[in-house]
Amino acid sequence: MIHRCPWPGDDPLYVHYHDTEWGVPERDDEALFAKLILDGFQAGLSWITILRKRENFIKAFDAFNPETLARYGDADIARLLDDAGIIRSRAKIEASIGNAKSYLALRERGIGFSHFLWDFVDGEPVQNRFASMKEVPAETPVSQKMSKALKAEGFKFCGPVIVYAFMQATGLVNDHLVTCFRHEQVKTMGSPA
Repeated sequence: MIHRCPWPGDDPLYVHYHDTEWGVPERDDEALFAKLILDGFQAGLSWITILRKRENFIKAFDAFNPETLARYGDADIARLLDDAGIIRSRAKIEASIGNAKSYLALRERGIGFSHFLWDFVDGEPVQNRFASMKEVPAETPVSQKMSKALKAEGFKFCGPVIVYAFMQATGLVNDHLVTCFRHEQVKTMGSPA
């Protein structure tokens, strides 16, 4: 029998996400940017809601291409607000456009998004060893620092709780429980190539 973290329950989509994506260290700038945008849309909602709409988000937001997204105007906002396949929040849509501009501003200064984020954990995933879900924090001092730094760069919908969920999902921290079969697998993926 496979032992995994309890949070995906028995939802096949959630289980697949847990077993293949969650916690895997991501170092690609644009993949990290896309995930931060999706985590921003999650604010106040469950991740499974976003996961079920992820393909729609990818289509609606031009695959989260920062250059394209940064040029979105009123017509794009209206189109997105009319798209039932995504979360239709004007504040989150406008934040995504602003976040693309902030991402590009970082890049123009010669700062890669991956480097910017991974610096907070000294380039290596934090290897937590939690035995139960009640031990897993909602935020940490590191997520608080990262949130503050992102906000200073102009990013929105990136509070410390959202940022910690982002860190867990993108492997900056390994929060698979020690009883989960993915804990050791993800741990071996930790170091950059």
